[in-house]
Amino acid sequence: MMVPGERLSNMGTLMEEYAQRTGLKPLSESPDRYLWTDAFAVCNYLGLFRETGRVEFRELAIRLVRQVHHTLGMHRNDSGMRGWISGLAPEEGELHPTAGGLRIGKILPERMAGEPYNPYLEWDRDGQYYHYLTKWMHALARVGSVTGDPLFVTWAIELAQVAHARFVYTLPGSSQRRMYWKMSIDLSRPLVPSMGQHDPLDGLVTYHELQFAAGRPVLSREIGDMAGILRGLSLETDDPLGTGGLLADASRIVQIRVKGGDSPCDLLTPILTAALAGLESFSRSGTLALPATQRLAFRELGLSIGLAGLARLPGLLEENPGMADEQGVSGQLIHSLLKYTPLREEIEQFWLNHTNRLNDTWIGHHGINTVMLATSLAPDGFLIL
Repeated sequence: MMVPGERLSNMGTLMEEYAQRTGLKPLSESPDRYLWTDAFAVCNYLGLFRETGRVEFRELAIRLVRQVHHTLGMHRNDSGMRGWISGLAPEEGELHPTAGGLRIGKILPERMAGEPYNPYLEWDRDGQYYHYLTKWMHALARVGSVTGDPLFVTWAIELAQVAHARFVYTLPGSSQRRMYWKMSIDLSRPLVPSMGQHDPLDGLVTYHELQFAAGRPVLSREIGDMAGILRGLSLETDDPLGTGGLLADASRIVQIRVKGGDSPCDLLTPILTAALAGLESFSRSGTLALPATQRLAFRELGLSIGLAGLARLPGLLEENPGMADEQGVSGQLIHSLLKYTPLREEIEQFWLNHTNRLNDTWIGHHGINTVMLATSLAPDGFLIL
C-alpha cells in the first residue's frame, strides 16, 4: 500500500508532465486545453500547494484558469470568428470570461446547423457539455477558497447562471423541466437533445456548493429547477465513472452541511444506494481482470476518486450523528459501501505500472488519464471543500 508521501510524489510527477505536455509550463501560444481535464488539473495544483506550501503550484492553478478562459472562452481559430464566445467586447469579456460558457475543447469543429447528426463524429466535435461546465464551476470555487479572491466564485456563479438558462428547458405542453446533453458553442441550439443521467444531480450539488462559497442564496431558482428535474429519476448506473461521481457528490453534500451550509441531504440515501448498486455491478463485470488494451483508465479512475471521497464519509457522519439519523443513512449501507474501498488501490497500482500506459487506450486519452490518475493518488484538492 502506498504511503502519503509516495502518493504525493507520483502525483507531482504526473502534473509536471501534464503542464509541459499541454503548454502550461512553459507557456505556449497554442496550448492544448480540454475543459474536463483542466478542471481536475486546477484542483490538483491547489492540492499540491496545500500539501507542500509551494506557491508555484497555486500560481499554476491560477495560470491554468486564465489559459482556459482565453482559449475555451473564445472562438476556435478555425471558425472564422474571433473574440469571446459570449459576444462581449474584449475589455468586458476579461471581466466576465464565463458569461458565454466555455467550449469543450474537442478536436473537430461543432456540427453546423442543418448538418446531419453522426453519433460517431459527434464525440469528437466541439460544443458545450453541461457536466464539463459544472466541473469548471467546482474548480473555480476551489480557487476562490484557496486564494480568498471572491472573483473566482463570481465567475463560477455567472457560468452557472448562463449554463442553466441555456441547457434547461420546459417540455412543450408541460411544466416539466428537462436538460440538453450538448449545446452549440454559442449556446443557441442543442446538438444532442437527450439528457445526461446525472447532470441534474451534479448541477444541484454544484449550485449548493457555489451558494455556500458565496455566502448568500444566489442560485435559488436554479436549485428549485434541478430538484424538480431530479424528482423520480433513477441514479443507478453501470458506468464506473458515473458511480464515482455519485460518491463524490455525496461527499460534497455532507461537507457543505457539516460546514454550516445548505445542501440536499435528503438525497444522501438514494445517492449512496445507487452507488452501491454500481459498485456491485462493477465488481461482477470482471473489468479489473482484463488487459490494459480492453480498459479505459479515466472511467476506472473516476470510480477510485469517488471511493476516496467515500472513505471520508464515516468520520464526517460520526462527528455529526444527527445528520445520518435525520436522513436515514443506515450504518449497514455505509458498511456495505466501504467493502469496496480496496478497489481504489487496485485501480491505481494497475495504471501506475508504466507498461499498462503503453497502449492506445491510454495514449488516445493521455491528458484525461494522466490528470485523473493524479487526482486519485492525492484527491484532497478536488474532494475537500
